[in-house]
Order: sequence, then C-alpha cells, then structure tokens
Amino acid sequence: MKQEFYVRFKGPEETPFTGGHWKIHVELPDQYPYKSPSIGFVNRIFHPNIDELSGSVCLDVINQTWSPMYDMINIFEVFLPQLLRYPNPSDPLNGEAAALLMREPKAYEAKVKEYVSKYASKEAVDEAGEDTESEDELSSAGSFDSGGEEPAGAMDDV
Repeated sequence: MKQEFYVRFKGPEETPFTGGHWKIHVELPDQYPYKSPSIGFVNRIFHPNIDELSGSVCLDVINQTWSPMYDMINIFEVFLPQLLRYPNPSDPLNGEAAALLMREPKAYEAKVKEYVSKYASKEAVDEAGEDTESEDELSSAGSFDSGGEEPAGAMDDV
C-alpha cells in the first residue's frame, strides 16, 4: 500500500526562490526505499525542471539514480534546494522557464520572484491543494470567491 503525505518546503536562501513556501506532495511506492518517491509541487512555481501545471519534478536523483541509501531528508535538504539553486535548462519540463533562463537570466529571476509573491506565500501553502474531502464543505460555504477575477466559464465575445 502506497503512502502519501505533504511536506512544507521553503525556497533556499540567496536564490530568487527565497521567501517562498511550497506544499510538496510526496507519494511513497510500495517498494520504497528501493523505488524512488514521487514528488510534486502543489502550489505553482516557475522553474525549468518543474512542470508548472502538474507540479511534477524532473530530478535525476529522484527519477533515475535513486538509491535506497537516500531518504526524505536528502530530498528536502539537499536535492530540491540544489535543483532550485542550479536549474538545468537543457532538460526542461517548463520550456518557457528554460528559454527565459538561457536568454534573459534577469527576466527569469524576476518571473520566479513574481511567482513566489503570487503563489508561494505562507497563506498560499495553507490553501494549496486542500484535501478533496474538504472541497465539498468549502464550496457549500461559498468560499470560492473569484477575488475579482473572471469566473472560469465566462466568455466575453459571443
């Protein structure tokens, strides 16, 4: 039986991710620690090696070179901070982030910081990917305020 849980992760110091807070979904397969865990960012992050929509992470050490000697501490204290610190634009899951990093590093850094302030506040972590069971009670409580944004199904020019 696989296990899943969430970990709160902070952006590493001295990077554009500083001050960011992310909720990371971790799924341990039955064969863990012999098989690598599956890891995904729940709230959005702008990074060449992290898929913006699904949050899945492209990290060799997790995907290909995993060893049973590694554990969760390695992932959250070494591998993920290293990934954020040293993105690899030549193996992207987010082509836009990779291209921006290679062509305009300053613009890339600005966009990372914009995502951090928009999607990676402490409050965003608390709201990110609320468990599905609580969604029903949330919607009946009417807390899906669009916050001034257009409703999802709105069409302007009909």
